[in-house]
Amino acid sequence: MPRPRARSRKPPYDTAEAIAYLSAADRKLGRLIDRAGPCTLRLASGQSPFEALAESIVYQQLHGKAAAAIHARLIAGFAGLCGDGVHPSPQHLLDCPTPQLRSAGLSHNKTLALRDLAAKALDGTVPSLARIRRMSDDAIIDHLTQVRGIGRWTVEMMLIFRLGRPDVLPTSDYGVRKGFALTFLGLKPTTKVTPDLLARPADMERRAQKWAPWRSVASWYLWRACDLAKPPSQGGSD
Repeated sequence: MPRPRARSRKPPYDTAEAIAYLSAADRKLGRLIDRAGPCTLRLASGQSPFEALAESIVYQQLHGKAAAAIHARLIAGFAGLCGDGVHPSPQHLLDCPTPQLRSAGLSHNKTLALRDLAAKALDGTVPSLARIRRMSDDAIIDHLTQVRGIGRWTVEMMLIFRLGRPDVLPTSDYGVRKGFALTFLGLKPTTKVTPDLLARPADMERRAQKWAPWRSVASWYLWRACDLAKPPSQGGSD
């Protein structure tokens, strides 16, 4: 589950209403909610879809601290054009020499992905924030997964944590699958998790039919199930 940012805001929906609905619709999920407490899901503020996806590309397959350092160097490289701490525009990324992007720590594939993202932001494939807010979840996924390096999971995280969409179930997410297995399939917290013990997406989708229209909140609680299963010394989620 992505970490909340320093600048964050509440979701545009009533989490208390969602909790009441989910607890009534699914008793086992309700017991998890009782254990985990109130939903404290927060949304990232201040990022355009282009900026959010650029950051997602940088962070892919990297430890958070390493990715944050690369992302900071990427933005710092454009300070002369954009100002300190200001994210480069799509045109800036397209015009930028490849060595500058590579010197920030970006791999060859991520450099290509950022350029493709920039091109698709300019041609309208990646919508503006005003336009994307009027689009359905499925339409957003269809548009954004056309970008090199952007898969369904990345867009689902954006839907939940940037756009505040209430009914997203990321069935490919490891934490959601593990949380489902802990909550509904009898997986023990002390059991070493192997792929065959994780929930299957089809099984998750069947049970989650009763969670609509609040599957984003249900997903948040499945991540919390993973946190609750950790020994106290391990602390919170990544």
